[in-house]
Amino acid sequence: MVKFIIQWLKKYWIFAIIGGAILLGLLLWVVFHKKRNTQNSYTWVEVQRGRIENTVSATGTLEPLRSVEVGTQVSGIIDKIFVDFNDRVTRNQLLAVLDTTLLSVQIREAKANLLRAQAQYDKAKYDFERTERLFKDGLLSELEYVTSKTNYESALSSLQSAQISLERAERNMRYAFIRSPIHGTVIYRKVEEGQTVASSFQTPMLFLIAEDLSKMEIHALVDESDIGLIKPGQSVRFNVQAYENKTFTGKVRQIWLQPQTVQNVVNYTVVIDAENPEGLLLPGMTADIEFIVEEKDDVLMVPSSALQIQPNAEMMAVLKKRMEERFGARSDSLQRRRGMGFPSNPPPGFGGGFPPFGEGSRPRNFAFLWYIDNKGELSFVPVRTGITNGKNTEIIPLRGEIKEGMKVIGGIASTEEVQTTQRPIFGTPGFGGPPRRM
Repeated sequence: MVKFIIQWLKKYWIFAIIGGAILLGLLLWVVFHKKRNTQNSYTWVEVQRGRIENTVSATGTLEPLRSVEVGTQVSGIIDKIFVDFNDRVTRNQLLAVLDTTLLSVQIREAKANLLRAQAQYDKAKYDFERTERLFKDGLLSELEYVTSKTNYESALSSLQSAQISLERAERNMRYAFIRSPIHGTVIYRKVEEGQTVASSFQTPMLFLIAEDLSKMEIHALVDESDIGLIKPGQSVRFNVQAYENKTFTGKVRQIWLQPQTVQNVVNYTVVIDAENPEGLLLPGMTADIEFIVEEKDDVLMVPSSALQIQPNAEMMAVLKKRMEERFGARSDSLQRRRGMGFPSNPPPGFGGGFPPFGEGSRPRNFAFLWYIDNKGELSFVPVRTGITNGKNTEIIPLRGEIKEGMKVIGGIASTEEVQTTQRPIFGTPGFGGPPRRM
């Protein structure tokens, strides 16, 4: 058998070499591929310099700064209408007139009743004066005197009642001429000519007039979790769907204390003043609002993901080496007492890129940025975090130098499992805490 193999190799030695080379290549590829699959790949982001804002989002409805519902205090048929939608009106301008036929009859009837009451009063007054003289002379009894006096006072009361009835009828006639109580714009008209309006139980609305549409207000609903960040005088910017590319501004005027519950969520109404010089904003529009809680210009910032990295084994080794260099030959027990121990497999929440501190002393605005230094080695720099808008976070270097445009690690992805290993946004326990939010 051995002799046969030797003869075969002598005859086919070329094929044996080629086959061996192929097997060696496959073996090396498998070993290299396996090693590569166990490594991590990093995603990179840039340090930027610019403006950052911390905002609270909400929605609201645009309303006129002041609006008045114009109604009628008398019932009747609309005889004439003099204004329409969007008409500008002045104070005391005539808007509509009711049919005055019945009201004119009521005035004439009231005048007739007044004349009758006046005549009865004059007669009762004359009888009382005559009876009073005779009673003083002792020619009439006290009963006759009292009866005459009572008739006189009753006639006086009837006269006054007739005068009031006439005034009421004349006032109702004036109410038939409906006038604008303010300067403004008619934004709603509810009636038509010939329509009957009845004011028996409540005043019917005929027109809705907005005083000045060059100034508007927004009634925004803000969640109870964010209402503590809203203050009077705070700057606001908002957009409306009609002008998506245009941004409007305003200021918080008032926060109503009466809560509103919408889908089991408690909200508070915030009133915002907004200028409308171009007349683009209309009553009833929906506004997407951003309350500017805090803003800074010309600051260094990075995507928030760069501050939320859960360190892998390679990072933990770098951290341990750096801490050993810093603390020298201190014992492990001393480091553990100070909260400086480094587990080989960090537990969930062991994130933020820096070692855990003792309970109660963990900084809430501290993190590490990871990068590749000039020697091509993985390194980190400590930073203090500032305000955040959720996407980007302000950073303040504590040691080392961070420049605009610097590349830092924004995430870790395994080539085998292709997933980022980032902890939840500023919420899990472990290294540090959330960026400061005012």
